[in-house]
Amino acid sequence: MLKLGVIGLSKGNGHPYSWSAICNGYDHTKMLACGFDVIPQYLSERQWPEARIPNVIVTHIWTQSRDVSESVSQASLISNIVDDPKEMLSVIDGVLLARDDAENHFEYASPFIEHGLPIYIDKPIALNNKALDKLYNLQKYEGQIFTCSALRFARELSFEALDLKKVGVIKRINAETPKSWKKYAVHIIEPVLQLLGQKTEFLKFVNYLSVSDNGAEVTLEDHDGLVVSFIARGDQASTPICITVIGDLGTQVLTFSNPFDAFKSALKVFIDGILYKKCNSPYDFNKKVVSNNGFSSSVNWSNRKIRKAINQRSGRRRSDCCACVKIKRKNFKIT
Repeated sequence: MLKLGVIGLSKGNGHPYSWSAICNGYDHTKMLACGFDVIPQYLSERQWPEARIPNVIVTHIWTQSRDVSESVSQASLISNIVDDPKEMLSVIDGVLLARDDAENHFEYASPFIEHGLPIYIDKPIALNNKALDKLYNLQKYEGQIFTCSALRFARELSFEALDLKKVGVIKRINAETPKSWKKYAVHIIEPVLQLLGQKTEFLKFVNYLSVSDNGAEVTLEDHDGLVVSFIARGDQASTPICITVIGDLGTQVLTFSNPFDAFKSALKVFIDGILYKKCNSPYDFNKKVVSNNGFSSSVNWSNRKIRKAINQRSGRRRSDCCACVKIKRKNFKIT
């Protein structure tokens, strides 16, 4: 039996509950109080214990709050609560870093990576390549670090879900998600990169548009005229995660609808990597994802600079400046 530890919990992220439940099973009454209504909803649609991932169990948990740790442990049937994450080092076979605050990933992940334990780092693993490389420089062996948006494994967003007879040659993709660019853009970037495969090698950054409530729109284009737009609608948006594929014959909309199967598939890929000593989360792919996700961070500085220049020239106060500024760059290749 493979033993895992889980580290949580960041604001708005229920993965310590859901990931642990997928491995352990769950207490329905306790899960109803978790604060994430969708989790008990999709868990209750499954047959238990058959829905569990076999031969794995989450045995230990740490969060920044003892009360939160007790809530997760009771809802997701975790036997042991620790007061320091490092207490897990010698008693588990792998760790789930189930937090999406990328700025804290190095702090929480580094003791486990340095100890040689395989680790699943929740998306986004990092917000820029420097932070990504800082984590990978600690890696003791290839495949020790696993990371992904589980939507990469969502069947309803995959290439297999496309009806190419209806769509034809792909000319444009519009992918959109609710919530902030920082935390949610990865949910559309990964499935689109997976869907396009080698076509992504020739995509170049074209423009960036800020969206209210921490959202953003980033557009890419390749030499054949394929256009890809990633849109995060902002923290207040409640639109579904979807990918609209436009071809020379027609249009098809792929909509994310099955979080349980996506999470379970991602966890199984991580676990298979441990059991069979495989690298199931290649650095090169993760770097490409971070490079796309990092467009917003890299552009924001220029965005502020442009707004300052506009204000100086026009004599307007900062608060009077327009909300959105469009920036174009034609020779920025994704690596």
